[in-house]
Amino acid sequence: MMEYLDMGKHALYVWGSFGVTALLMIAEPLLLRGRSRQIRKRIARMARLDKEVNQ
Repeated sequence: MMEYLDMGKHALYVWGSFGVTALLMIAEPLLLRGRSRQIRKRIARMARLDKEVNQ
């Protein structure tokens, strides 16, 4: 079992790569959700301003 986890002395690279990939797969949706909220707020603000100008 330890030989499998050691990966022929490449464990740091292999497990580090898995860790970074997992971290990015978690971070990406969170960042996209935040950006989506910002865009929705901006669109709502622009719609309010457009409504005020056109009245």
